[in-house]
Amino acid sequence: MILTVTLNAAIDKRYVVENFQSGGVNRVKECSYSAGGKGLNVSRAATIAGEEVTATGFVGGHAGNYIVEVLEGQKIKSDFVHIKGESRSCINIYDETNHIQTEFLEPGALVTEADKEDMLIKYMKLVEVCSVVVISGSVPRGMDGSLYKDMIMIAKQYNKKVLLDTSGKLLEEAIEARPTMIKPNIDEIRALTGKDINCQEDIVKAAVTLQKTGIETVVISCGSEGSYIACEEGVYRAVVPKLVAVNTVGCGDSMIAGFAVGFSRGISMVDTIKLASSISAANALRIETGFFIMKDMQQLLPQIVVEKII
Repeated sequence: MILTVTLNAAIDKRYVVENFQSGGVNRVKECSYSAGGKGLNVSRAATIAGEEVTATGFVGGHAGNYIVEVLEGQKIKSDFVHIKGESRSCINIYDETNHIQTEFLEPGALVTEADKEDMLIKYMKLVEVCSVVVISGSVPRGMDGSLYKDMIMIAKQYNKKVLLDTSGKLLEEAIEARPTMIKPNIDEIRALTGKDINCQEDIVKAAVTLQKTGIETVVISCGSEGSYIACEEGVYRAVVPKLVAVNTVGCGDSMIAGFAVGFSRGISMVDTIKLASSISAANALRIETGFFIMKDMQQLLPQIVVEKII
């Protein structure tokens, strides 16, 4: 079982408009709603891939109840800590005319010390029975990166692989606990290393440097250009086929899901990279966030090229 942690769960709202006008009135052509937060995107993709998933984190109010209901409808088990505040909403506006996406991300409800204690108690029980832990996204108000660090250390105490996908100060603080895997993008790796990274040599050097600090697998995602992976077996580059992307939001979460599935099944690193890359690419072909069709993934899988660099 894969355990996903989404401390800042949300209702994701996607609006499709024509020629978005800042400061003006915009008529929405289409709208859709889903249970969001990066960890829930991982939950959805891993479930589609055929894995049993349990989602945990914080939810609150009517919005929190809606998130749980949506997950139930998607056959995803959940075991959340319910807080007094209202779960947040995040809005993605897609300009169909100019092919530009704009996002508005609410900060989330205030979490108390008692809520944090309840979360750790629940988390320890869930970690004991899972195979892989995925900790994703931001944290609500009232929190810093210390809970992520505690969760990583607990997972390691139980000898469970723990994948971390966050950014900024949260990432800097949490990697001190040495998770099994991180997946920064180019901007995040620049911020993390404080260096100007522009070419393959720079990317590989940064990934290897981080991997040598005790993080078993460092994946640096480069969007449509694929990704670089530094791990115990060496350094690999994954190349994906050129696609006409419909929606790239959630592709990174789908990639994390693919790695979690590969780790849970105990397949080779090369096959895990191919699986994760094909799931991520398949996500780009669909409007929904953190979603893919198995047929798309199966067609893309043999087109993923994984080459060993070092």
